[in-house]
Amino acid sequence: MSAVVPAVPRLVLADRVFPRTWVLDIVLVAAGAAFTALLAQVIIPMYPVPITGQTLAVLLVGATLGWARGASALGLYLALGLIGLPVFAPQDDGSHLTGLAALAAPSFGYIIGFVFAAAAVGWLSERTWDRHVLKAIATFVGGSVIVFAFGLPWLAAVTGGTFAQVMEWGLIPFIPGGIIKALIAAALLPAAWWGANRLVQSRGSEPKAH
Repeated sequence: MSAVVPAVPRLVLADRVFPRTWVLDIVLVAAGAAFTALLAQVIIPMYPVPITGQTLAVLLVGATLGWARGASALGLYLALGLIGLPVFAPQDDGSHLTGLAALAAPSFGYIIGFVFAAAAVGWLSERTWDRHVLKAIATFVGGSVIVFAFGLPWLAAVTGGTFAQVMEWGLIPFIPGGIIKALIAAALLPAAWWGANRLVQSRGSEPKAH
């Protein structure tokens, strides 16, 4: 009879720095939602469309928190916008869509995709894909593809646009920005792991799961 080997916890960046407790999990989920809301307000002018920090936040939150907490953070972000808080990216006039208006917006499918993208990125990060640059690039590009996989059908359904129109409105202009954000995230995460490892070494102890 073979001995049962206990499963080794799959650590993500947050677990490397902090002990795993349910209270801290709640704090991290709330922080992930707040971080996404903050970066959603960041707009970088770029031709032909501006880049917002929203998707970058999704990638970083998923990688840092893992699949369950990452998806929960983005689910909370989505819920906060639906109940009326101005957390989504601003419109051209600076206003924010909330509630049913946000739900009916052509771009809302992308926000639904954020939840699944964070989960996928977190799942791969739990398997160390965020710790090496090439795997990190693949992880974050994959996360961005998931966002479009939800966003484009929603855009088509709301607008009634043709396939070519949907590609022109919702994909092609955003490819440069998506690549840039994936590369930024792929550079930040291995560097953050290096810093976290140095921090743990300076403490002289490892964080423990509870």
